[in-house]
Amino acid sequence: MYPIITITLNPAIDISTTVQSLQPEKKLRCADPVLEAGGGGINVARVLHRFGEIVLPVYLAGGCTGSRLTHLLELDGIPTSPVDIGSETRENMHISDISNGRQYRFVLPGPQISHAENLALLNILADLMSGAQYVVISGSLPDGTSPDFMQKLAALADLHDSLLIADVSGDGLRQATMAGVYLIKPNLGELAALANKEELTEPEAILAARRIITAGGAAVVVISMGAAGAILVTADLEERIQAPVAKAVSTVGAGDSMVAGIVWGLRNGSGISDAVRYGIASGTAATLVKGTGLCQKKDADRLFRQITTEDKLSL
Repeated sequence: MYPIITITLNPAIDISTTVQSLQPEKKLRCADPVLEAGGGGINVARVLHRFGEIVLPVYLAGGCTGSRLTHLLELDGIPTSPVDIGSETRENMHISDISNGRQYRFVLPGPQISHAENLALLNILADLMSGAQYVVISGSLPDGTSPDFMQKLAALADLHDSLLIADVSGDGLRQATMAGVYLIKPNLGELAALANKEELTEPEAILAARRIITAGGAAVVVISMGAAGAILVTADLEERIQAPVAKAVSTVGAGDSMVAGIVWGLRNGSGISDAVRYGIASGTAATLVKGTGLCQKKDADRLFRQITTEDKLSL
């Protein structure tokens, strides 16, 4: 029995490296690459494991890259539950240009998922979710994902009294709010798309979040705004939370670190307001780390103290 389960439908091996200068039509010599298991739910699991939580990542994996991804997780001491698929797991490239400090992210398309593979994943989750307090689905949904996948996942979470957290975009976010989940974490663009708008002001975003909550789509909406922090909206709460000032090195995995921080806060007895603050601290901490390294607990703790101190000073 695992108190936290994460789900990744479209994982990847993240390859990070640097070049002296990114130029076209030249043979560019790269530094030694760093390979890490990636994808939304896997990143959340990696952070929670680093924070001392017992967590099980469940993910689709296929081919040689799928086996390597599982091996990378096992090297970190993380328990794994891969669901075998016929297609090869994708790889992503993250290249930093030393000459200007810019980072370039090359995201390859994921595999096509079959109906049988969808069912296999749901059947495995049905066995594993007993005793799970939190279930986190994060990342993109690959082609072939069943249109009712999120609805069936939400039904499993209800059956096992698990709180379902969905950090997904596009059709996945729409599916999540139609199924009804505990928490969603859209950014302003994702929330605008969900509301069938080109863009939203902050007051409009809060109104859109309240409509989702009233309709039963989510109990908690955390509107992520990157370096500007987040807006927390529940049925009886509306709070604008500033992110601490930090010099970003890389933004890769910041959103996943934020989700992990929220779950860690809730698991350790925080109310939703402080849990979101810890999530913002964790997301900011991830920007201090090169490549796909994700956040460190000591940085998240320090930045959380900074947020709470600034909150008190502003009163």
